[in-house]
Amino acid sequence: MSATTAHRSHGRAGRLRRWLGEIGLGARLALSGGREGVVRTALTTLGVGLGVAVLLLSVSVPGILDGRHARIDARDDLRFGKPPPSSDSTVLSLPIMSAYHSRSVTGRFIRAEGAHPVLPPGVSALPPDGSIVVSPALRDLFGKPEGALLRERFPQPIAGIIAKEGLSGPNELYFYGTRGDLKIEQPGVMRLAAYGSTSTNDPLSPVLLLLVIIIFVALLMPVAMFVAAATRFGSEQRDRRLAAVRLVGADTWMTRRVAAGEAVVSAALGVLIGGAFFLAGRQFAERFELASLSVFASDIRPAPALAALIVVAVPLAALAMTLLALRRVVVEPLGVVRKATARTRRRIWWRALLPAAGLGLLVPLFADKAERFNVWQAAAGMVLLLLGAAALLPWMFDRLVARLGSTGGVSWQIAVRRLQLNSDAALRAVSAIAVAAAGTIALQMVFAAAEAENTVATRQDVSRAQAVTDVELSPMIRTRTPADVEATLRATPGVTSVHSYRQDYAHVAATDQDDRVFEVAIADCDTLRLMADLPSCADGDAFAVDPSSFANPQMSNENATNMAGQTVGLGDDAAVRWTVPKQLKTARERRDPYGMDHDGLLLTPGAAAPEIRDQQRIYAFVGLDATTPDADEQLRNAAMRMGLTADVSILRRHDVDQTFASIRRGLYAGATVVLVLVGLSLLVGTMEQLRERRRTLAALVAFGTRRSTMALSILWQTALPVALGLLIAAALGLILGVSLLRIVAVGVRLDWPGVGMVSAIAAGVVLLVTLASLPPLFRLMRPEGLRFE
Repeated sequence: MSATTAHRSHGRAGRLRRWLGEIGLGARLALSGGREGVVRTALTTLGVGLGVAVLLLSVSVPGILDGRHARIDARDDLRFGKPPPSSDSTVLSLPIMSAYHSRSVTGRFIRAEGAHPVLPPGVSALPPDGSIVVSPALRDLFGKPEGALLRERFPQPIAGIIAKEGLSGPNELYFYGTRGDLKIEQPGVMRLAAYGSTSTNDPLSPVLLLLVIIIFVALLMPVAMFVAAATRFGSEQRDRRLAAVRLVGADTWMTRRVAAGEAVVSAALGVLIGGAFFLAGRQFAERFELASLSVFASDIRPAPALAALIVVAVPLAALAMTLLALRRVVVEPLGVVRKATARTRRRIWWRALLPAAGLGLLVPLFADKAERFNVWQAAAGMVLLLLGAAALLPWMFDRLVARLGSTGGVSWQIAVRRLQLNSDAALRAVSAIAVAAAGTIALQMVFAAAEAENTVATRQDVSRAQAVTDVELSPMIRTRTPADVEATLRATPGVTSVHSYRQDYAHVAATDQDDRVFEVAIADCDTLRLMADLPSCADGDAFAVDPSSFANPQMSNENATNMAGQTVGLGDDAAVRWTVPKQLKTARERRDPYGMDHDGLLLTPGAAAPEIRDQQRIYAFVGLDATTPDADEQLRNAAMRMGLTADVSILRRHDVDQTFASIRRGLYAGATVVLVLVGLSLLVGTMEQLRERRRTLAALVAFGTRRSTMALSILWQTALPVALGLLIAAALGLILGVSLLRIVAVGVRLDWPGVGMVSAIAAGVVLLVTLASLPPLFRLMRPEGLRFE
């Protein structure tokens, strides 16, 4: 090696050691720079830690969903087709679907057909005959007073607890019971040779897919922006400290390396604290339930690649934000140029370019009409549009505060002057609110469209009945006649009316096609009037529904009115022969309270022969008293007393697709987390500004300024940036919402209530932040704050 090469190598090594030493100096200043340095580092670490914890939670979503779906698939026992042959390991299973206070209660009753039955996941052994094993959440609910009605529905002794492997989540209400009277011939009973299946999820519709994308973009972008803003907490104090470093001989690049070391160590500590927050919070996850969604702590595990990306990206982002901020600040030995009132004017061209580029990515998707929906292009367009809200806010705010005059009260003037001198700290926190608000407004528009698309009218008439019971006659049913059903239901607390009818089906032979099938319903005249428009009715009358009265002509059966005197077959196999009465009246079609159409024969009891009375299932339209507590739960208990397969349907005007309902629960859970984080970011930013201005605040009070005046000035300083941020967010959010709806070819409707709701939430956040900052504000305004060393 030549002397020149050795000299150069030695010089590079020396520079590297010097640079590392300068970075280390910045780290030492962050950790040992006195009380001020420690407080600033603690604020930065706390802010970064909160953001990192939320980011780790977000990248844990795939693990949460995978774990949940794997356990649901492992216990799946719904089988279709021919049942397997009976063996030493097969079991008979009867699914039970119920509900309690809007929570799903599901389970299975099982009978082993051999000595070595297959076991569902989470169950080590089948419980003794007549007993049940339950999930921990169901056991806890049984033991509470609010679960007393549900315990009446399932009075079996509890023989054990279902382990985690057999549950979708820790708060699921699930059970397995054993019954020795199950038979494969009974309705609903299935034979199982094994548990488990591999589910194939249908792809989401374009509207739902777009909804999921915008949820992730709108919820995660404010978190990332908050992390970036947290790395700049206490930037004014840091710049003054760097001026002192310049005073002892450091050049511009050395001060930047010192600042980089200070930022990186704070961000690295924030990553560690965020990991600790995440691990600590994960242990308590099972105790909480957001939007009917609960998860096991072991499922909350971030994807390794994404977690590593967060660990590396956060310190690098802190470094980039620090160096970018120092480009606009000239740190000299005797001060910081940024303290001057004349600041460099912000440029508009690149700020306007961001939303324009985002719109440019979204517009080409309009022609696709969701048939060739490009997920990544849509996501990139949304990100650029939302970033435009954060980029345009500082430029517009500078021009707004520059035009605010000296009119107004003292609190207003103090706030405006402070914002004119330096609004960066306030805008950094408000930018996250602007992005969150813009995304939420667009989300509300797409959400409304998705709700309209996935919410369908049930055709149920809740004015005539509030519930329907369904009892299929079988050995599992203890109630055998309509009179018994009505007596049981009428004795139920909260039931105001009961109209029951028996149902069977008549098969009419046809020579040119398969047998035609007609419904045969037997009920008294009052019940029949709920099912059709009758000309007149008395016991002994029989009616055929006129096909010309059907709202849907395709449902009409032209032979229904021509069946008088014909012999038909009853039941699934048409084995029972029955002759239709010769005297048939004509009734006009009318939907019953459940929304069903009846297109066959309607008979009063006097018109039905004995052979038809033993073949049907029994339905009942039930009226419920809205003032009776838990009337619907009392009805479900009465149905369970009639038999295990008795079903209760609570009527409602609209029904929501379950996939959409799941996305909505995820939205509410994520929005709650982001709202808390945005409030914390504003609070931390406000606290940092108050701490840096403590001597100024104490001096103002010493000169006679009222505390209420200072409190109002803090409110104005927070509210003005938020108000402008919301205006920008509303404009860009509406543009984004219209664009997204055009992509999925859904009619555009401006969601002004959604805009108002977002604005109200932001105003509430500002008010709460102001109230939370008052105690430290009053403490800083004490005369002791004038002390200075």
